[in-house]
Amino acid sequence: MELVDFILHFDQHLQTFIIEYDNFVYVILFIIIFVETGLIVMPFLPGDSLLFAAGMFAAQGSLNIWLLIILLLLAAFSGDNVNYFVGRFLGQKALAIKLFGRSLVKKEHLEKTHAFYERYGPKTVIIARFIPIVRTFAPFVAGVGSMTYRTYIMFSFAGAVLWVGGVSLIGYFLGVIPIVRENFEKVVLGIIFISVLPILFGLLKSRFSKEKTDPQH
Repeated sequence: MELVDFILHFDQHLQTFIIEYDNFVYVILFIIIFVETGLIVMPFLPGDSLLFAAGMFAAQGSLNIWLLIILLLLAAFSGDNVNYFVGRFLGQKALAIKLFGRSLVKKEHLEKTHAFYERYGPKTVIIARFIPIVRTFAPFVAGVGSMTYRTYIMFSFAGAVLWVGGVSLIGYFLGVIPIVRENFEKVVLGIIFISVLPILFGLLKSRFSKEKTDPQH
């Protein structure tokens, strides 16, 4: 529950970080984005809420929006690339790694991401950026599946630009609206809901397609 609170109320935590750490807050934000995208054992960090909140505080003058976007773009891109090469060299062996008796990598997360690749191909690297948990496993699965690095790096960079730049700027322009600042939790939930819409739409489309082709219906 503490993690959920951290994600949904990241604006409050970020405000504390800014007050206590001043410019070092850029380093903290860089590390969080890098870890979320680069380490498959940490898929639950506040990516979307962090970007939106950071953009919102930049609009208030607490952070520099362009420095923020450049640093977090580098964090997301470098994290993705680390994750890709870990997947390429570690592969399915990652499922056997355990810590305190628990698997570090959940098989269902990998399977869900594999299914995503089956449906969308290399575009998954871009689409996954906007979907919590899936974005952490997409680079790893790309490495495991031996997607050519040249193809991967192009989609990875495009996804990083759209995700970091897009969500940060949305926070920057909407963050000046009082009702948005006062309802940060609802805004974050809305962002997450919009992020998973492609999955829901794909599942419904697939289900209706099967029903049409099933002779029993």
